[in-house]
Amino acid sequence: MTDKFTHIPAAYEIVSLEYIDEIKSQAALLRHRKTGARIAVLANDDENKTFNIGFRTPPKDSTGVAHIMEHSVLCGSEKFPAKDPFVELAKGSLNTFLNAMTYPDKTVYPIASCNDADFQNLMHVYLDAVFHPNIYIHDEIFRQEGWHYELTDKDAPLIYNGVVYNEMKGAFSAPEQILYRKITDTLFPDTIYSVESGGDPDVIPQLTYAQFLDFHRKYYHPSNSYIYLYGNMDVAEKLAFIDEAYLCQFDNTRVDSAIAKQAPFAHTSVTRGEYPIGNDDREDNAAYMAYSWVVGDSLDAKLCLGFQILEYALMEAPGAPLKQALLDKDFGEDIYGMFETSLIQPYLSIIIKNINEEDRDEIVQVIQTELEKLADGGLNHKTLEGALNYYEFKSREGDFGRWPKGLMYGLQLMDSWLYDDNKPFVHLKFQAVYDELREGLSKGYFEDLIRHYMIDNTHCSVYLLCPSKGLAARKEQALADQLAEYKASLSEEELEQLIAATEELKQYQSEPSPKEILEMIPLLTIDDIRKEAEPIYNKVLSEEGIAILQHEIETNRIAYVDLLFDISHIDVDEVPYLGILTEVLGNMNTDHYTYQELTDEVNLYTGGLRTAVNIYGLQGSDTYKPRFEMSGKVLYSKVPKMFELFEDILLHTHFDDEKRLREILNQLKSRLEMGFMSNGHSTAVNRAMSYFNQGSWYKELVEGIAFYQFLCAILKDYDTRKTEIIHKLQTIGQKIFRKAYLMADMTVDHEGMQICTKPLVSFAGKLYTAPMSAVDCAVKTIGTCPRHNEAFITSGMVQYNACVGNFGGSGMAYSGSMNVLKNVLGNEYLWNNVRVKGGAYGCMCGFAPSGNGYFTSYRDPNLAKTYDIYANAADYVRSLALDDRELTKYIIGAVGAIDLPMTASMKGNRSLAAFLGERSFEQIQKNRDELLATTVDDLRGLSKAVASVIEAGHICVVGSESKITEEKDRFEYVAQLTQ
Repeated sequence: MTDKFTHIPAAYEIVSLEYIDEIKSQAALLRHRKTGARIAVLANDDENKTFNIGFRTPPKDSTGVAHIMEHSVLCGSEKFPAKDPFVELAKGSLNTFLNAMTYPDKTVYPIASCNDADFQNLMHVYLDAVFHPNIYIHDEIFRQEGWHYELTDKDAPLIYNGVVYNEMKGAFSAPEQILYRKITDTLFPDTIYSVESGGDPDVIPQLTYAQFLDFHRKYYHPSNSYIYLYGNMDVAEKLAFIDEAYLCQFDNTRVDSAIAKQAPFAHTSVTRGEYPIGNDDREDNAAYMAYSWVVGDSLDAKLCLGFQILEYALMEAPGAPLKQALLDKDFGEDIYGMFETSLIQPYLSIIIKNINEEDRDEIVQVIQTELEKLADGGLNHKTLEGALNYYEFKSREGDFGRWPKGLMYGLQLMDSWLYDDNKPFVHLKFQAVYDELREGLSKGYFEDLIRHYMIDNTHCSVYLLCPSKGLAARKEQALADQLAEYKASLSEEELEQLIAATEELKQYQSEPSPKEILEMIPLLTIDDIRKEAEPIYNKVLSEEGIAILQHEIETNRIAYVDLLFDISHIDVDEVPYLGILTEVLGNMNTDHYTYQELTDEVNLYTGGLRTAVNIYGLQGSDTYKPRFEMSGKVLYSKVPKMFELFEDILLHTHFDDEKRLREILNQLKSRLEMGFMSNGHSTAVNRAMSYFNQGSWYKELVEGIAFYQFLCAILKDYDTRKTEIIHKLQTIGQKIFRKAYLMADMTVDHEGMQICTKPLVSFAGKLYTAPMSAVDCAVKTIGTCPRHNEAFITSGMVQYNACVGNFGGSGMAYSGSMNVLKNVLGNEYLWNNVRVKGGAYGCMCGFAPSGNGYFTSYRDPNLAKTYDIYANAADYVRSLALDDRELTKYIIGAVGAIDLPMTASMKGNRSLAAFLGERSFEQIQKNRDELLATTVDDLRGLSKAVASVIEAGHICVVGSESKITEEKDRFEYVAQLTQ
C-alpha cells in the first residue's frame, strides 16, 4: 500500500511513514510546506472513508466561544452561502457520519462516507466552512447559534435565547455533568481546563460578536490545523485538492494556541458546590463526591492504557476492591470510576453518588487505606489479566457499532497529536503496549501505578456536590429579575431597537436560501444509489429440537451468539422483575464462581457477555414478541467455555445474597436516573407510546419510568420485600430458561456453526424441565399504561417534548416513502421551526413499520410553542412543494440514513430483527423501491399519516417545573421524574 504515497503533491513533505499492523493501515505523517498544516493519513482498504479537520481552540473563559464557533461555521460559507449547508448535507448526502464536536482544548469537524463523490462533496463543504465562514457578514449566525436578547413587544418579558445557550442549560441540568466540569476546574485551576469550553449559561451572554470573530481569526488557520484522512482513496488526489482549493491561499503564521500544563499541587484541593433538586426530592444521602488525581502525560501510551485497565480493576469490575470497600461501609449507592485522556494531563476520578456531606473525610480515609492495601500486594492479578484480555479483544475486533472505524481512530489519534506534532499514532500501536503491561503484571507495575500516581500524588482534588432545594427556581428568578432590571433601564428607543432586532432575526431565520444558492451545494444523483437492499442473512435450522437461526457471514473467527428465550408467558406483575434479572445475572455468585471470579472468567475467555430484554414489533400491527436474551462474542477456540459460562449464569446463579442484591439495585436506580437526564427525548417518546402500544408498555416495565418507579418502591421497603424479590427471580428464571422457549441466534460462518452446535446441544439439555401448568404456559396480555398525557418534572431548565400516535387506524400502511417524509420533516420543517427559530438543541420524528409515529424535541426552551409546531406539521406536508432537485436530495438523504455500513454483528442483529419482526427481504426491497420512487404527490398523501399521529393526542414532557406548571392543563398527570 506504499504506492498510496509515491505521488504525494510537492506542496507536502512526508515527515514519517510506517505500517500499523494492529489496524492494517499504512500511516503517514505529512506537513504542508507553505502553511505548516499537519496531515495524518491512514490508508487501508476500508471503503468507509473519513476526513477530519481540527484546531487547537483553547478558551480563556466560559463564554462558550469555541462551542458557538463550532455551530456557526457550518451556517454558510463563501462557496456555499446557503444558511445551513450542514443541514443541506444531512438532507441529501450518503454520509455515514456528519457532525462537529467541541472539546476542552480542541474543535473537530469529522465526516465519513462510502461514496467517493459524496466524500469529496462533504470534505469540500467542511473545508470552506472552517476557513471561509459567513460569520463575518451575518451577525445573525452568532445571535442564532450563540445567544441573543429576545423581546417580542414592549410588554413581553425580556429573555435570552440561542441554540448553544439552551443546549448548555440542558447540559448543566444533570448533577453528573456539573460534577465532571468541576473535576477539571479543581485539578487544573491555572489552565484552560478550569473554564467551560462548551459555555456556562450564566456566562455565555457575556460573549460579544467582536470577541467571537477574533476567536475565529486567531485559531481557524491552516497553521493551527490538524487534517486527517482515513480509508481506501486516492490519497494524492485528496491532498492535491486540499492544497489547491484551500491551504495554498494562506501563509504560515505563528498561532499561539499552546496548551499549558498545570503545575503540581503541594496539597490536595478540597472544595464544595451545589446542584439543584426539586422541592419533593430528598436532601439526605444525595450528595456527590469526586476524588481525582492527575496522572502523568497523555503522550505516554503505556501509562494511559495501564490506567484504563487499573480503573476497571479498581472500580468497574463487579466486586472491584476500591468500590467494594466503600459499599461495605455503606458509603454511596452508585460508585464508578472515570479515566479521561482527551486533555494534555489525563486524570482518574472515583465518583461516589448519594452520600451524606458529613461523611466526606471518612470516605477519603477508606479510599486511602484501601489503596495502601492494594499497593502492598492486594491487587487481584487474575482480574487485571482478564481486563487486559477484554480490552485487547475490543481493540483487535475494532467494532464500534454504527460509528465508522476511521472516525474513532481519528479521535483517538488527537489524544496525542494535539500535544506533539510528531506523535499522532502512539495510541493506535497497541500490541506492544499490551505485551508490556502483561509482562508488568508479575513485576508490580500496577501496584507501582497506585503508589506513585494515587497514594504519593498530591496533585489531586476532593470535590463535594451537595443538593439544594429550590436552587433552580432561585437561579431562574434571579435571571428573570436581572433581565427585567436591564429592560427597565432601557429607553423607549432602545426597547424599539431590541424589538426590531428580534424581528429582524426571525425574518432572517424565516427566509429560505434562494434556489440558486442551495444548488451551489453539490448533490449526487439517484443513479449513485444502490437499488438493491442489503441482504438478509437468515438460515433457519434445527438441531435436536433446538430452533437455530444462523447468519452465515465472515466474522474473522469470532462467534456472535445470542440465546433468545420467549417470555410471552410471563405474568404482567412479574414483567418488571425481568428488568432486575438482566442486571443480576452475571453479577452474583454462581455454583462455580464468586461474582468477582465470574467476571474474571468472562473477561479471560470471551469478548463480553450481556443480558437484555428486547421487544420485536411486527409490521402494521400492535403485535410484539418479547425476548429475554443472553449474548456473547468469543473466538472460535473458546466457544465451549462461553457455553459453560452461559449455563452457570442462567441456571446456577445464587440470588440469595441480600447485600449484593441491594448494591445492584441501587446502582441500577442511579444509572436509570442518569439515562433519563441524558436521553429525556427517548424517555418521553417511549412513555407516550406506552399509552396505546403494548410493546412500548412492556419496554416501560423493564427499563423505563414505570420500571424506575417499581425499583424505587422496592428499595424503599427492601428489608421487608427482599425475600419476595429473591423468590421471584428464582421462579421467573425457571419459567424462562427452557428448551421449548429457546432460539439460538448465531452470526458465524460454516465452520463456526459446526463448532457451536455441540456445546449448544449440551447447554440446551441442561435447561429447566419441571412441568408447568397450562396457566403458566399461556401467553399473557400486557395491556397499556393506565395513565395518559403526563409531565415529569426535573431540576433542569429545558424540555423534552414528545407527541406520538399510530397512523394505521387512518387506513395508511407503512411505505418506504415515509423515510423521505422523516427527512423532510426532521431536517426542514422541525429544524427550521423547533431549532433555528425556537432555540432547541435537537428535534426529530419517525415513522415505523408497526404504524407508530413520533415527534420529539431535545433540550428545548419551549413547550407550548413546540406542540403548536407539531400541530401544523400535517398542513405543511399537505402543501409541500419540491422541485426535482429538492426531491432527489431528500431521497438520497433518506437512503443515506438507512444504508450505514455494518459490521458482521450488526448484519446479524439486523437479520434477527427482520426474522422476529416477520419482515421478508421482499418486503424490505419493496420499501426501498418505494423510497427510491417517491414523488411529491406521495409525500403530500402522507399528510394523513402525520395528522393521525398528531391528532391521537398522546403527549409526554420531561422538563422544568416552571414550564410544566404554565401548561399544566395539557396534562392528566404531573409528577417528579426521580425520587
